[in-house]
Amino acid sequence: MASLDQLLRFSFDELDVRGELVYLDSTWHDIVARYDYPASIRQQLGSALASVALLSATLKFKGTMVLQVHGDGPLRSLVAQMTNAGALRGLARWEGKVPASGPLHKIYGQGHILISVLPEEGERYQSIVELSGTSLADALNRYFEQSEQLPSSFRLSVTDNRVAGFFLQALPASRHHAFSQEQRDEDWSRLNLLADTLQESELLELAPTELLTRLYHEEQVHLYEPKPLHFACSCSRDKVTRTLLTLGRDELEALLREEGTIKVDCEFCNQHYVFYASDVEQIFADNDTVTPGTILH
Repeated sequence: MASLDQLLRFSFDELDVRGELVYLDSTWHDIVARYDYPASIRQQLGSALASVALLSATLKFKGTMVLQVHGDGPLRSLVAQMTNAGALRGLARWEGKVPASGPLHKIYGQGHILISVLPEEGERYQSIVELSGTSLADALNRYFEQSEQLPSSFRLSVTDNRVAGFFLQALPASRHHAFSQEQRDEDWSRLNLLADTLQESELLELAPTELLTRLYHEEQVHLYEPKPLHFACSCSRDKVTRTLLTLGRDELEALLREEGTIKVDCEFCNQHYVFYASDVEQIFADNDTVTPGTILH
């Protein structure tokens, strides 16, 4: 399959179930090129990026979805973010050797998954997911199974060159389909049993149309236009400047006396920002009403 960076939605014409496919090629390369991640960490980071992309397809507003994992084990923190415009970024922090496989609690220690939706306008909300199973897909599958949300299932694959994900979700009963709950449950079970036959090589290598035809050749499946994805970082000198403003003039001047300059690095993209004494003076000249501790958006 040719290089892809896409999120694709599909639906079953006669069933109350929808699905998604995600492929990250150049995006994945751009993210992992910034740090020398061990293979075990690339596996976790790639899974998180695929997951947040699949989850974000439900967003109908301008904003960002964030998937974070925090724990006290070898893999201390992992963050994957995607905006409604298809911009992805991710980062992992670890200490010592991270197991290549095994229960999540051995990889992350005691911790949890936090899924946050951050709209540009309106209230933010979060969901907490238990770190259970042997993969992020296991944890998310169990969360959706046990929560009051719509039944959903994830299948994720990560290699050095590509990240891919497959997602199914049961929809609320449709007025167009007069199915009993028993029939709906049977349909959901059947589609997932077929999805369980999906080989990692098929998910990674088959074109989306061929993959869906192989899995669901007896179903009427509609594949929608793909959404392009790309790596992009939301950091900027203006954002860093606003953060420095909240520290206050006294603290910034103390840093300048100690270091000569103020240096700020973005962990996501390795962008370096340097501020000199003249820059700090100009910051406060332009923002003479800001007091330390002010929250700037």
